Amino acid sequence: MSRHLDLILTALAPAIWGSSYIITTELLPQGYPLTVAMLRALPAGLLLILVVRKLPEGMIWWGRVFLLGVLNFGFFWWMLFEAAYRLPGGVAATVGAIQPLVVIFLASAVLGQKLRIISVVAALVGIGGVAFLVLSGEAKFDMIGILAAAAGAASMALGTILTRKWQPPVSLLTFTSWQLVAGGLILLPFSMIFEPALPVLTVKNYAGLIYLGLIGAAFTYILWFRGISKIEPAKISVLGFFSPAAAVLLGWGILGQNLTTLQIVGLVFVIFSVWLGQQSGFRINLLNKSTA
Repeated sequence: MSRHLDLILTALAPAIWGSSYIITTELLPQGYPLTVAMLRALPAGLLLILVVRKLPEGMIWWGRVFLLGVLNFGFFWWMLFEAAYRLPGGVAATVGAIQPLVVIFLASAVLGQKLRIISVVAALVGIGGVAFLVLSGEAKFDMIGILAAAAGAASMALGTILTRKWQPPVSLLTFTSWQLVAGGLILLPFSMIFEPALPVLTVKNYAGLIYLGLIGAAFTYILWFRGISKIEPAKISVLGFFSPAAAVLLGWGILGQNLTTLQIVGLVFVIFSVWLGQQSGFRINLLNKSTA
């Protein structure tokens, strides 16, 4: 499969993730970030486990799967929904767009990878687009929401690096199912302890949860993990800028939110940063590291 098709399929995942914010605010019961995150991960993961009928082998893989489940799903989605409940969709999504820069510096600090100026520039251009998108007349700056979005971005950045480093000898469907179940199981006791029981769910609520679980989780993460296995982490991480772009465009197209000139400039910056990231020749080769 060509490199361009790999990029297109991988970019489809964050573009769909951008819809998570509008689904959360419009279709789900409000005020249950832990419970909603758990319901997004665990049912979808269990369904996939029933399909693949395979579990991790050896204690080392059980430990890795649960760590990745926390980073890519459990903690990340908790922070994602916390931000989505507290911030407008465009703001929540764009704050999370610091992830590419976090990936670059984590790869350098943790794995000793060489920092490339052009890769940092690409990430900074994207963050500049984030700033333009956030600085709209309708933006609301809830500090807890902003911190949650930033923490979630850091969590997924580390998860991206470790997912690339730890490639198990199983299918992407199997690897995704393990992480979804692990992330959901980690969230389950926290949701039961810290949040009240959900109200009686409506048809609209069920539709939102099914969409987030099957499309926004299982389908998109299979595409994302496939991309991670084929594309360098720094290159793939800049594709995450499509998430805030999609969130803002959906807010404009579906909810009738204003799209200012400054936000249009921000969208242009985001698109340019993604393009620049693909031209920059990032060479973060994590697969050469030992996976023993």
